[in-house]
Amino acid sequence: MKIFIFGNPDIEEDSLPVKLMPQLKKQVPNFDFVHLDPNEEWGEIPEHFVMIDTVQGIDGVMVFNDLEKIEQTPLVSLHDFDVVANLKWLKKLGTIKKITIIGVPTGGMDVNDIAESINNILINLRM
Repeated sequence: MKIFIFGNPDIEEDSLPVKLMPQLKKQVPNFDFVHLDPNEEWGEIPEHFVMIDTVQGIDGVMVFNDLEKIEQTPLVSLHDFDVVANLKWLKKLGTIKKITIIGVPTGGMDVNDIAESINNILINLRM
């Protein structure tokens, strides 16, 4: 199963998902972790889209399965077309049938605890 990783390694508040990739690859080697840039072509999209991204305003790892409950930045121009907008578009087109977003906090939590929480979520996804 592919797990898409979003995050900007150059911005501290948004870099955690990318920093976790090597550790997650060791902990759950049967998953294929792919770092995606939200503004680039994503390639082949699976019907069940699983991703890890930074989420502002959460204190721990959380799972989101409903795109409609995620606040989106206003779309004023194509520069505002972000990950959420792209996911909503792909869902509307029918490309994505199911979504699992694993949200990690911007800080305040031990990296090993975050990796362990993600590991448990991914193992449960396999079942």
